[in-house]
Amino acid sequence: MKIGLFIPCYVDALYPEAGVATYKLLTHLGLDVTYPVKQTCCGQPMANAGFENMAKPLAMKFEDMFKAFDYVVAPSASCAAFVKTFYPRILEGEHECVTSTRIKDIVEFLHDIIQVKSLPSKFPHVVSVHNSCHGVRELGLSSPTERNIPPYNKIVDLLNLVEGITVKEPERSDECCGFGGMFAVEEPAVSTRMGRDKIARHMATGAEYITGPDSSCLMHMQGIAKREQKPIKFIHVAEILAAGL
Repeated sequence: MKIGLFIPCYVDALYPEAGVATYKLLTHLGLDVTYPVKQTCCGQPMANAGFENMAKPLAMKFEDMFKAFDYVVAPSASCAAFVKTFYPRILEGEHECVTSTRIKDIVEFLHDIIQVKSLPSKFPHVVSVHNSCHGVRELGLSSPTERNIPPYNKIVDLLNLVEGITVKEPERSDECCGFGGMFAVEEPAVSTRMGRDKIARHMATGAEYITGPDSSCLMHMQGIAKREQKPIKFIHVAEILAAGL
């Protein structure tokens, strides 16, 4: 099994530790992992802003760079969801599209494809799980509360493999944190209020850390928490799963 490691822009620039943790997890499991050094943005920011034509060349480059791999794994639910959901339409009739069926968020890959049952990780802390919108509703990392289906959470399943951890979920477990990419720029007051409310619900669990599969959501909440001096820390779920490797 050949794995192409995709590290999104904001992870590369701001949260490289999440990318390093993802690489550690994959290699610990004995997988053949390659990081294509000339990779670029997947095009999500442009497309989300309404400029899909600007995203198309990036989608083509992504496709050409990663099409030879059995799976493409990324520490970002939103970027994985973008490739999976939007590439088929963006590239339709102009370029082959196989990566949309091979892209996996790290949680999805470990839980569904590798089906990890044990990890040597240790993280003796209380964490509250942030279920990001893309992860819930486009990747199925957890069950959407608006649907009448049996509840599940793949993030929680993996975290429960870590020694010493106490896993919590906030009230309104899959409510948006207010980031939403361009939404945070276009509606900053609403975005900030949503983030403030979400942080309060996470902190009400008694957690020391807020964790999740999207550094973008964590970044949004971390900025608000830092500005308002909230005593809560943030960490990508891959870093917890790789703790001690």
